[in-house]
Amino acid sequence: MAKSKIVKGVQKISDGVVNGYKKIETGVVDGYRKIETGSVEGYTKMEDKFVDAFLTKDGETVEEAKKRLKGSN
Repeated sequence: MAKSKIVKGVQKISDGVVNGYKKIETGVVDGYRKIETGSVEGYTKMEDKFVDAFLTKDGETVEEAKKRLKGSN
């Protein structure tokens, strides 16, 4: 049984809506991930600079100071 023009048209519109939604969804998720990554990286840089400036002991690296401060030493 052949599909009528109306059914084919509705299917084409439906496919277009679904594809459009998927593109929007992908764009939003990708955008969020970029913002999240940038925020975490920015925070880590600030944290490292603070630890380096105020919490490291003589000759101690930032990583060593963080480990010491967490009590994992």
